[in-house]
Amino acid sequence: MIIAEQLTAFKTIVVKEILRFARIWVQTIVPAVITTSLYFLIFGNLIGSQLKAIHGFSYVDYIVPGIILMSVITNAYGNVVSSFYGHKFQHHVEEMLVSPMSNTVLLAGFVVGGVARALVVGSVVTMVAMLFTDVRFEHIFITSAVVILTAILFSLAGFVNAVYANSFDDISIIPTFVLTPLTYLGGIFFSIEMLSGFWQNIALFNPILYMVNAMRFGMLGVSDIDITTAFIIIGLFVISLYWFCLYLLRKGIGLRQ
Repeated sequence: MIIAEQLTAFKTIVVKEILRFARIWVQTIVPAVITTSLYFLIFGNLIGSQLKAIHGFSYVDYIVPGIILMSVITNAYGNVVSSFYGHKFQHHVEEMLVSPMSNTVLLAGFVVGGVARALVVGSVVTMVAMLFTDVRFEHIFITSAVVILTAILFSLAGFVNAVYANSFDDISIIPTFVLTPLTYLGGIFFSIEMLSGFWQNIALFNPILYMVNAMRFGMLGVSDIDITTAFIIIGLFVISLYWFCLYLLRKGIGLRQ
């Protein structure tokens, strides 16, 4: 009986989250299509055509994995941080916390919602990429694993941001001043082999670098980072953020007034 109740709560949150971003598809999906098209048009065709091949691939082919993963990161993060903070702002979270629903189910519901949006937008971006180049998948299992783990990781990160946010301005600070710089410096548009020794070492502290290279290995079969190391880094971040989110829920930090 308890399991059935928890499952019902989980399904309710997930369906609500999916319907939420599906209703406003003009804001959640269309911008990704436009932005991706501009990336491929400017960086891929105009600038990329003037650049030499990287690891044996044309520039437009080389940046495809990173651009797809960038859409996964931004949408997973954005969906959870905006949705959960909206519940917090309207004081719906208090009702969830006093209900029989477990913290694990509450967290899983929002995370799955973020992953769902990330997968939908990532799929659309992949289809857009097919208009500009031949998209390949050398290791489909690795590609799928990277996308799902990355979506989970940034859904959890968005949850943390929402918990600590005290205003709608607070949910845009991290994406603007932390997430965007790390994403653009994560090897999406370049190989770290292009950097000097010092900056290569600095780049290794950027967790997004490992995700982008794991994605690139899954699609193109090349990577600047050892694939095993990349998965270990991603896994450690997912586990750490998961337990931290549960800790925040259990303590009611930023949630109970």
